[in-house]
Amino acid sequence: MSFFRSYIAPLLIVLIFAVAMLAVSARIFLPSDMMAPAPIEEPISTVSPAPIAQTDGIMPELSELIHGPQSDRVAG
Repeated sequence: MSFFRSYIAPLLIVLIFAVAMLAVSARIFLPSDMMAPAPIEEPISTVSPAPIAQTDGIMPELSELIHGPQSDRVAG
């Protein structure tokens, strides 16, 4: 177990660091148009946006927010 802690574990750490350094430094050799960050675009959705409810500007009561509108409640 001490052999693993003394030799193998540090070697794995150094190898992981070397691979990460190689991946980061590889950007130097990319063409200049590929070095730029990816453009951010608006996502295109095929689903139509949800309709916005028409309100008269009056805030609903707390019970209506908790239990739902009076028209949607089940009698009983």
